[in-house]
Amino acid sequence: MTPAVAPLVLTLGEPAGVGPEIIAAAWKALNAQPLDFAVIGDAALLRAQSIPVVEVNGPSDAHGRFASALPVIHRPLPAPVEVGRPDPANASAVADGIEEAVSFALSGEASGVVTAPIAKAPMYASGFRFPGHTEFIAELTADAPYAGTRGPVMMLTAQNLRACLVTIHVALDQVPELVTAERVARTARVVHESLKRDFAIARPRLAMAALNPHAGEGGALGLQEIDILIPVAQQLRAEGIDITDPRPADTMFHDEARAGYDAAICMYHDQALIPVKTLDFWGGVNVSLGLPIIRTSPDHGTGFDIAGKGVARPDSLIAAIRLASEMAAARAAR
Repeated sequence: MTPAVAPLVLTLGEPAGVGPEIIAAAWKALNAQPLDFAVIGDAALLRAQSIPVVEVNGPSDAHGRFASALPVIHRPLPAPVEVGRPDPANASAVADGIEEAVSFALSGEASGVVTAPIAKAPMYASGFRFPGHTEFIAELTADAPYAGTRGPVMMLTAQNLRACLVTIHVALDQVPELVTAERVARTARVVHESLKRDFAIARPRLAMAALNPHAGEGGALGLQEIDILIPVAQQLRAEGIDITDPRPADTMFHDEARAGYDAAICMYHDQALIPVKTLDFWGGVNVSLGLPIIRTSPDHGTGFDIAGKGVARPDSLIAAIRLASEMAAARAAR
């Protein structure tokens, strides 16, 4: 019987990093479970991880083969791989793999995309013009139909915390000018819709983090809460979105507080990433919300310093694969 949900497709990421070995480890951990995926990448590089590999034409061919071998959509790399030393000559193949994975997801042959980490420097050296995966995938899906508020919005998850970012990779002194009413409102709408569509939460509860200490202390420690965040929260509640007024961030992430909401709307990078990585440093997952396709990724980098040493942990990739599968099932059930 054909499974209700298509297999996932994984990208190899930076071939000189930990991607190949954590993908191999993830297959070993999951191959006995009804959770199929195929990898776009160099089959020889994955065979070198001492696992059985079967070459396939697309993600749908993973059905019936995943239990005995890792299905690989073979795309040979143009240059030899030296572990720990990225080569810009392979960067175009890395980008092509992402583009092909997105194409499989848009066509429905894959139920979602899980991306292994990429290295930005060799990508930029080869002419790659996007800050990272998220922006690239957003452009690749820009023309696809989508019934909802467009993202991308970055969500980081760990245990029962979902932390969503209004601003991402910007200097801290730029954050206040970027925390605008439009940006906060759009982020909250994307998260609200995604929790219903991708996480099967019928009535999502959002908690908004304040920008300033003590939520601005009535204006004594900053006016953004009064001028921007409280009015936005009021507007969103008028739209039917359950969201709090801005709360002091230092009281939002302990166990009791997390039980009171389904996702936190965070104003800047470390406000979200510190609690996520404190809760589960090895198992956090990066999720792109507000896109026509499902995309998750491990919440770590390429690990050039440990690549090839047999010590890279696959926890985050395994969590990303599991979460993408759960999100795909939630979309399919709607």
